[in-house]
Amino acid sequence: MRRVRPALLACLLAAALPGGVAAQAARDWAAASRPAAGPPRIAGGYGLGCIAGAVALPADGPGWQVVRLSRNRFWGHPDLIAYLRGLGARAQAAGLPPFWVGDLGQPRGGPMPWGHASHQIGLDADIWLDLRPKPALPPAARERIEVPSVVREDGMRVDPARFTPAHALLIRLAAEHPAVDRIFVNPAIKQALCEAMPGAAWLRRVRPWRGHDSHFHIRLHCPEGQPGCQPQAPVPPGDGCDSSLAWWFTPEARQPAPRPGKPAPPPALPAACTGILAAP
Repeated sequence: MRRVRPALLACLLAAALPGGVAAQAARDWAAASRPAAGPPRIAGGYGLGCIAGAVALPADGPGWQVVRLSRNRFWGHPDLIAYLRGLGARAQAAGLPPFWVGDLGQPRGGPMPWGHASHQIGLDADIWLDLRPKPALPPAARERIEVPSVVREDGMRVDPARFTPAHALLIRLAAEHPAVDRIFVNPAIKQALCEAMPGAAWLRRVRPWRGHDSHFHIRLHCPEGQPGCQPQAPVPPGDGCDSSLAWWFTPEARQPAPRPGKPAPPPALPAACTGILAAP
């Protein structure tokens, strides 16, 4: 978790090249406006895969509102949709205002032209860290939602005026669910959670990662009955409030050196994804 994997970096670089093979593939996946029919079927991993039988998260529900609906990235495995519905209900029961839901995945998953390297198999979702009371906005008014960072400009601590106990509660409610594989947050947010709730078992699932200062990223385990789903390596034992967290505040982590040499060709999607993309 300390450095971007070479294959992933290569994929990101290739996708950034206009007219490149990877860029065209991402545009093809984004052009699929509806899911492939049939039961849910995942092929591949979080950063290189696809899904058939995805379902949509409703634009509104008890405890949540989906933003930037025009992106058509509100699709996921049924387990993810059920999880987000449950999180909305738990947050509402805890007295929290509705939260903004950002990107899940595309109707058939796969690589995106911009914005994410993962979110490809219907098991990832972004939740914005905006817990101000908010009215039920019409979809058009949610297209330009701007959420401020809750981390200080120097990146070393959270901003106490913006990161509140309510934010910590929402992340805890999200992380306690057994379906969660991990939740990505800014290292400063992880640090604040470690200080506020040391030793909490759910902290193990909350992992520091660059960015994620105005939202947190939920990732679910591969569901049962999905042999084509490739899991991520298990998170290390312990709560993660140790030297592995301290590393994120070192010069090595904050200013990573550029990698020498030419990037390798991006890896190919699983063969099953060809049929999923081509399905009517």
